Amino acid sequence: MELRSLSYFVGIADEGSITRAAEKLGVAQPALTRHVKQLEAELGVRLFTRLPRGVRLTGAGRDLLEHARKVVQEVERARDRVRGTTRLARGRVVMGTSPTLAPLLLPRCVARARRQCPTVTLRAIEGFSPQLHDALLTGRLDLAVMTNPPRSPALVLTPLISEPMVVVVPAPAARGTRSAYSLAELSRTPLVLSAGLRAVVEEQLARFGAALRVEAEVDSIEAIRRLLLSGFGVTVMPVSTFHAEIAARRLAAFPVEDANLHRILVLARPAAEARSAAVGEIERVVRLEMAEMSGEGLFQLPAPRARKTLSRARAA
Repeated sequence: MELRSLSYFVGIADEGSITRAAEKLGVAQPALTRHVKQLEAELGVRLFTRLPRGVRLTGAGRDLLEHARKVVQEVERARDRVRGTTRLARGRVVMGTSPTLAPLLLPRCVARARRQCPTVTLRAIEGFSPQLHDALLTGRLDLAVMTNPPRSPALVLTPLISEPMVVVVPAPAARGTRSAYSLAELSRTPLVLSAGLRAVVEEQLARFGAALRVEAEVDSIEAIRRLLLSGFGVTVMPVSTFHAEIAARRLAAFPVEDANLHRILVLARPAAEARSAAVGEIERVVRLEMAEMSGEGLFQLPAPRARKTLSRARAA
């Protein structure tokens, strides 16, 4: 199994499209397709399901993605170490991330930075991706974990993970045999969304000629969480954002059929500035924490088996 093939596989999974991955990686599309076929032949499984526009990971593909991402990231980390970029790091680093990810990622990054690089002072803040983008360009941020940022020569962008976006409803409203939402159902459903997530979802649905019916824009993820927990509203949200509530069956979540709704989380920093040792250390902190979160399944829907086990435990 070649490292290059794994790297290409991760790139295609992050973009949700072989064509877009080819453009981003600067590799001919037939070459990417060939590497995927070689991986599938070697493993004896299909890694992607072809959609009318793009591709979607199969179950086996999702399993491989977790391991492939760790391998690629560890090789990058080893390369940095050998090149000597981890000289003693000192200084202050200001990092931002979105409200949908901050409660999960920031506490972990602060704790790991304290262990891994105690001479670096980390300041972590929340902001929606357009705000983070502006803060990076104006020098107010050193790093940011952003959602689907626009490509820009002013920023160095490193994809971290492609995360599914799902329809989330109050648990009582999910009773029955539903396993997914169709595009038509999603288009008819009144939604509560933040402006940022609305833009991400609408951009992807436009490829299928579908649109959203938004009854309220609420730029507070905590407010949306509380609304759903009180039994009202339907939203579309990255699966990690309400993962704990979904796993505990306080909320229910469903994928959208025939559409690979997702967000790509990207680590961004200004291209004009040389990366300091301190910034390099925090970049590694973020990559390691994201890899561990992925390994813990926080970017996937909780398995049905786990839900059944939880139900039996409650009944007992």
